[in-house]
Amino acid sequence: MHYIPILSTLVTFAFAVAVFRRYLLRRGPHLLMWTIGLFLYGIGTLSEVILGLAFSSLVLKFWYLCGAVLTAAWLGQGTLHLLVRRRGVAWTLTGILAGISILAGALVLTAPLTSASTAYQVSQPISSQYQNILSRSGLIIALTIVLNIYGTLALVGGAIYSAYIFWRKRVLFHRMIGNILIAAGALAPAMGGSFIKMGLPDWMYMTELVGAVLMYIGFQQATTVPSVEPAPVSSH
Repeated sequence: MHYIPILSTLVTFAFAVAVFRRYLLRRGPHLLMWTIGLFLYGIGTLSEVILGLAFSSLVLKFWYLCGAVLTAAWLGQGTLHLLVRRRGVAWTLTGILAGISILAGALVLTAPLTSASTAYQVSQPISSQYQNILSRSGLIIALTIVLNIYGTLALVGGAIYSAYIFWRKRVLFHRMIGNILIAAGALAPAMGGSFIKMGLPDWMYMTELVGAVLMYIGFQQATTVPSVEPAPVSSH
């Protein structure tokens, strides 16, 4: 299972590069937000790779900040930029998210470690150890919960809504499939917490890999232009 974060990191950074390249061509702000979210995702999985070799308090904090706190929110922010048409709303929310992200960063990076850090085991996943090592204040926990709910609802809800629109109009079937895969991929890492509670922390690594792969495939499906676009099917 310790090799899985390596695969997740490779897939996620490849995904981030693909989205950023599309941003350079299209200049859509949603692509920039997704790039930021994927970069944070990649830092989280890369931190797992490092923590599987040796303990580092700074890497642990970046793992928690990027992976547990910020990734979902910034990916969801990209979806809001794509779907919210009212002028200024998405950018206002982005400014608020940026401010909260800075606050979360300051809180997590200055959070003290407990004496349990001396007993850290590289053979065990960080997901099964961090709660005993990192002292999280009530505010840190609250921000983690709020940002994950915000990001997951925006990303998954937006993908499902887009898929529904394409299904209802009977057009762009490939985009409908792509959005369904993105929604499924976004939900996969969210299941990691459930596996931890079930005493299966190793499976969090698998959900991260599955999530990255599904979202990458979904993105490719949603952005690929078919050689022949099928005509809309009449609903009569």
